[in-house]
Amino acid sequence: MTENAAKGAFAWSGIDAGCYLNINKPQDWTSTDVVRKLKGVTRAKKIGHGGTLDPIATGVLPICIGSATRFADTVLLGTKSYRITIELGTSTDTYDSRGQTTAEADWAGVSRDQVAEALQAFTGKFDQVPPMYSAIHHNGKRLYELARQGIEVERPARPVEVTSLQIVDFSAPEIVLDLECSHGFYARSLAHDVGEKLETHAHLTGLVRTHAGVFRIEDAVTIEQVVDEAESGDWRNLATPIDSTLQHLGKITLSAMFVEMVRHGRPLSIADVGVAGDMGSYKPGDRIRAYTPEGELLAILIFEPERFGWRPEKVLAAL
Repeated sequence: MTENAAKGAFAWSGIDAGCYLNINKPQDWTSTDVVRKLKGVTRAKKIGHGGTLDPIATGVLPICIGSATRFADTVLLGTKSYRITIELGTSTDTYDSRGQTTAEADWAGVSRDQVAEALQAFTGKFDQVPPMYSAIHHNGKRLYELARQGIEVERPARPVEVTSLQIVDFSAPEIVLDLECSHGFYARSLAHDVGEKLETHAHLTGLVRTHAGVFRIEDAVTIEQVVDEAESGDWRNLATPIDSTLQHLGKITLSAMFVEMVRHGRPLSIADVGVAGDMGSYKPGDRIRAYTPEGELLAILIFEPERFGWRPEKVLAAL
């Protein structure tokens, strides 16, 4: 069992049994395939994933179970890291190796220095045009649905951010890159655009997500491990608690009286919360984690001083 998985062997009584599974997605599985498989294994009524991975991709796919589905945005909107492999000389309609070839060009003159220079255009904040084969909606349909009909539409560029982009290996026509990026970034578009920048063509041939939010590939478990654990013991021994994705928020412990108020959706005054702990300096819209006296995550409170004080934003149901 990995170190992170061992930490997941936490108590399952109390406020809520929601959790995450940090899955190392196998190639050729869709993210929906993984969710469907684990729904059967865990018998969870609510289950989802924290960020789609293409079938060609492997690596970190956070699975949200139970009340953790309500906190999927803490994973979806976090930074992500990838190791991507690009092949020069050919572009495809899907921007990856599973698509149909759309153009070919000579790549023999491309050097490592030229690649390094081209990558400068794809670091920091910039606008990226998503691929046609994507789940973005256009007039009520997914873009990939239109693409499969041979229809191509204009896609508005979207703001993205790449905080790190490094060459790991250059063995033309293959380029291996490590990158860290914001939510909404398309590695397939990067592969295509790098080819255009180098005045040739390119497409994605490999993609491994190495981290998503707090979840890292060195701590990930396989679907087979979850199945085996479910059959021989308890799959939840491999899980991570909900508040693992909330450590960036402040924390307070409430008295029993305030726990009942929050559980019923009643706001707490600034003075009430001040009694529970040292709140420091908070601004409107800031959020904190609220725990029971037993140390169980109860709710996320949002600071609205002009209205109530601290309003329960997400409350975990008592078992």
